[in-house]
Amino acid sequence: MLSSGPMCPVGSRTVLLGAAVWLLAACVVGASGLLHAARPPLPQVVLVVLTAAILALFWAPGPFRRWALTVDVRALVLLHVTRFVGIYFLVLYERGELPYPFAVPGGWGDIAVATSALVVALASRPDTPTGRRVIMGWNVFGLWDILFVVVTATRLGLADPQSMRALLRLPLSLLPTFLVPIIIATHVIIFCRLRNLFR
Repeated sequence: MLSSGPMCPVGSRTVLLGAAVWLLAACVVGASGLLHAARPPLPQVVLVVLTAAILALFWAPGPFRRWALTVDVRALVLLHVTRFVGIYFLVLYERGELPYPFAVPGGWGDIAVATSALVVALASRPDTPTGRRVIMGWNVFGLWDILFVVVTATRLGLADPQSMRALLRLPLSLLPTFLVPIIIATHVIIFCRLRNLFR
Protein backbone atom coordinates (compact mmCIF):
# COMPACT_ATOMS: atom_id res chain seq x y z
CA MET A 1 0.00 0.00 0.00
CA LEU A 2 1.22 3.47 -0.85
CA SER A 3 2.19 5.56 2.16
CA SER A 4 1.27 9.19 2.55
CA GLY A 5 4.33 9.81 4.71
CA PRO A 6 4.68 10.80 8.37
CA MET A 7 2.93 13.93 9.56
CA CYS A 8 6.19 15.27 11.05
CA PRO A 9 9.15 13.68 9.23
CA VAL A 10 12.81 14.24 10.02
CA GLY A 11 13.72 17.80 9.07
CA SER A 12 10.43 19.35 10.17
CA ARG A 13 12.19 21.36 12.89
CA THR A 14 14.62 22.84 10.35
CA VAL A 15 11.81 23.70 7.93
CA LEU A 16 9.73 25.29 10.68
CA LEU A 17 12.74 27.30 11.90
CA GLY A 18 13.41 28.52 8.37
CA ALA A 19 9.77 29.49 7.94
CA ALA A 20 9.81 31.34 11.27
CA VAL A 21 12.90 33.34 10.28
CA TRP A 22 11.30 34.15 6.92
CA LEU A 23 8.05 35.23 8.61
CA LEU A 24 9.98 37.47 11.00
CA ALA A 25 11.81 39.08 8.07
CA ALA A 26 8.51 39.61 6.23
CA CYS A 27 7.04 41.23 9.35
CA VAL A 28 10.03 43.55 9.65
CA VAL A 29 9.73 44.57 6.00
CA GLY A 30 6.00 45.17 6.41
CA ALA A 31 6.43 47.18 9.60
CA SER A 32 9.22 49.29 8.08
CA GLY A 33 6.89 50.68 5.44
CA LEU A 34 9.22 49.70 2.60
CA LEU A 35 6.30 48.29 0.64
CA HIS A 36 4.00 51.29 1.03
CA ALA A 37 5.33 53.01 -2.07
CA ALA A 38 5.64 49.81 -4.12
CA ARG A 39 3.68 49.77 -7.36
CA PRO A 40 2.91 46.90 -9.71
CA PRO A 41 4.71 44.94 -10.92
CA LEU A 42 7.12 45.09 -7.93
CA PRO A 43 4.89 43.18 -5.47
CA GLN A 44 4.26 40.56 -8.15
CA VAL A 45 7.99 40.26 -8.88
CA VAL A 46 8.64 39.69 -5.16
CA LEU A 47 5.93 37.02 -5.07
CA VAL A 48 7.28 35.23 -8.15
CA VAL A 49 10.89 35.31 -6.92
CA LEU A 50 9.95 33.91 -3.50
CA THR A 51 7.76 31.20 -5.04
CA ALA A 52 10.56 30.25 -7.42
CA ALA A 53 13.00 30.09 -4.49
CA ILE A 54 10.79 27.59 -2.64
CA LEU A 55 10.37 25.43 -5.73
CA ALA A 56 14.11 25.59 -6.42
CA LEU A 57 14.70 24.21 -2.93
CA PHE A 58 12.14 21.52 -3.62
CA TRP A 59 13.68 20.39 -6.90
CA ALA A 60 17.29 20.57 -5.68
CA PRO A 61 18.66 17.68 -3.59
CA GLY A 62 18.69 18.70 0.04
CA PRO A 63 16.87 18.73 3.37
CA PHE A 64 13.84 20.68 2.15
CA ARG A 65 13.24 18.29 -0.74
CA ARG A 66 13.55 15.29 1.57
CA TRP A 67 11.08 16.85 3.97
CA ALA A 68 8.61 17.84 1.24
CA LEU A 69 8.67 14.32 -0.24
CA THR A 70 8.11 12.58 3.09
CA VAL A 71 5.71 14.82 5.01
CA ASP A 72 2.10 13.65 4.99
CA VAL A 73 0.35 15.21 1.99
CA ARG A 74 -2.52 16.10 4.31
CA ALA A 75 -0.16 18.32 6.31
CA LEU A 76 0.53 20.31 3.14
CA VAL A 77 -3.23 20.58 2.56
CA LEU A 78 -3.75 21.81 6.12
CA LEU A 79 -1.38 24.73 5.48
CA HIS A 80 -4.18 26.17 3.37
CA VAL A 81 -6.44 26.82 6.34
CA THR A 82 -4.46 30.09 6.46
CA ARG A 83 -6.67 31.11 3.55
CA PHE A 84 -9.39 32.00 6.00
CA VAL A 85 -7.67 35.38 5.54
CA GLY A 86 -10.43 35.74 2.95
CA ILE A 87 -12.71 36.74 5.83
CA TYR A 88 -10.51 39.79 6.36
CA PHE A 89 -10.84 40.66 2.66
CA LEU A 90 -14.61 40.85 3.15
CA VAL A 91 -14.19 43.02 6.26
CA LEU A 92 -11.94 45.44 4.37
CA TYR A 93 -14.40 45.57 1.48
CA GLU A 94 -17.15 46.57 3.91
CA ARG A 95 -14.84 49.31 5.20
CA GLY A 96 -14.18 50.53 1.65
CA GLU A 97 -10.49 49.58 1.80
CA LEU A 98 -10.51 46.89 -0.89
CA PRO A 99 -12.44 46.83 -4.19
CA TYR A 100 -15.31 44.38 -4.77
CA PRO A 101 -13.74 42.53 -7.76
CA PHE A 102 -10.82 41.47 -5.55
CA ALA A 103 -12.22 41.24 -2.03
CA VAL A 104 -15.54 39.49 -2.55
CA PRO A 105 -14.79 36.78 -5.16
CA GLY A 106 -11.29 36.31 -3.76
CA GLY A 107 -12.47 36.35 -0.17
CA TRP A 108 -15.23 33.80 -0.64
CA GLY A 109 -12.96 31.68 -2.84
CA ASP A 110 -10.28 31.57 -0.16
CA ILE A 111 -12.85 30.76 2.51
CA ALA A 112 -14.12 27.87 0.37
CA VAL A 113 -10.59 26.56 -0.18
CA ALA A 114 -9.72 26.81 3.53
CA THR A 115 -12.94 25.09 4.60
CA SER A 116 -12.55 22.30 2.08
CA ALA A 117 -8.88 21.90 3.08
CA LEU A 118 -10.04 20.97 6.57
CA VAL A 119 -12.51 18.44 5.19
CA VAL A 120 -10.03 16.94 2.73
CA ALA A 121 -7.23 16.69 5.30
CA LEU A 122 -9.45 15.01 7.87
CA ALA A 123 -11.49 12.75 5.61
CA SER A 124 -9.19 11.76 2.73
CA ARG A 125 -6.44 9.15 2.65
CA PRO A 126 -3.62 9.73 0.15
CA ASP A 127 -2.82 6.01 0.18
CA THR A 128 -6.12 5.16 -1.56
CA PRO A 129 -7.10 5.94 -5.18
CA THR A 130 -10.28 7.73 -4.08
CA GLY A 131 -8.43 9.80 -1.50
CA ARG A 132 -5.82 10.85 -4.06
CA ARG A 133 -8.52 11.88 -6.53
CA VAL A 134 -10.24 13.97 -3.87
CA ILE A 135 -6.98 15.69 -2.94
CA MET A 136 -6.14 16.25 -6.60
CA GLY A 137 -9.54 17.83 -7.22
CA TRP A 138 -9.14 20.09 -4.20
CA ASN A 139 -5.63 21.02 -5.33
CA VAL A 140 -6.84 22.06 -8.80
CA PHE A 141 -9.57 24.18 -7.24
CA GLY A 142 -7.19 25.74 -4.71
CA LEU A 143 -4.55 26.59 -7.31
CA TRP A 144 -7.15 28.11 -9.64
CA ASP A 145 -8.43 30.27 -6.78
CA ILE A 146 -5.03 31.62 -5.73
CA LEU A 147 -4.06 32.37 -9.34
CA PHE A 148 -7.36 34.22 -9.78
CA VAL A 149 -6.59 36.28 -6.66
CA VAL A 150 -3.07 37.13 -7.86
CA VAL A 151 -4.16 38.02 -11.39
CA THR A 152 -7.06 40.14 -10.13
CA ALA A 153 -4.84 41.98 -7.65
CA THR A 154 -2.33 42.66 -10.43
CA ARG A 155 -4.97 43.88 -12.86
CA LEU A 156 -6.60 46.21 -10.33
CA GLY A 157 -3.24 47.40 -9.01
CA LEU A 158 -2.07 48.36 -12.48
CA ALA A 159 -5.32 50.23 -13.17
CA ASP A 160 -5.48 51.96 -9.78
CA PRO A 161 -2.57 51.36 -7.38
CA GLN A 162 -4.39 53.12 -4.54
CA SER A 163 -7.24 50.62 -4.64
CA MET A 164 -4.90 47.80 -3.52
CA ARG A 165 -2.79 49.72 -1.01
CA ALA A 166 -4.15 47.61 1.88
CA LEU A 167 -2.11 44.69 0.50
CA LEU A 168 1.09 46.66 1.09
CA ARG A 169 0.48 47.25 4.81
CA LEU A 170 0.61 44.80 7.68
CA PRO A 171 -0.96 42.33 8.10
CA LEU A 172 -1.81 41.86 4.40
CA SER A 173 1.72 42.73 3.27
CA LEU A 174 2.56 39.21 4.49
CA LEU A 175 0.58 37.84 1.53
CA PRO A 176 3.08 38.68 -1.25
CA THR A 177 6.14 38.43 1.01
CA PHE A 178 5.29 35.18 2.81
CA LEU A 179 1.96 33.40 2.55
CA VAL A 180 1.09 33.41 -1.15
CA PRO A 181 4.49 32.04 -2.27
CA ILE A 182 4.03 29.18 0.21
CA ILE A 183 0.48 28.57 -0.98
CA ILE A 184 1.43 28.40 -4.66
CA ALA A 185 4.54 26.30 -4.00
CA THR A 186 2.66 23.78 -1.86
CA HIS A 187 0.06 23.36 -4.61
CA VAL A 188 2.89 22.48 -7.01
CA ILE A 189 4.48 20.13 -4.47
CA ILE A 190 1.15 18.38 -3.88
CA PHE A 191 0.76 17.87 -7.63
CA CYS A 192 4.26 16.35 -7.77
CA ARG A 193 3.56 14.12 -4.76
CA LEU A 194 0.27 12.85 -6.20
CA ARG A 195 1.84 12.24 -9.58
CA ASN A 196 4.39 9.97 -7.93
CA LEU A 197 1.70 8.23 -5.90
CA PHE A 198 -0.32 7.49 -9.04
CA ARG A 199 2.60 5.57 -10.56
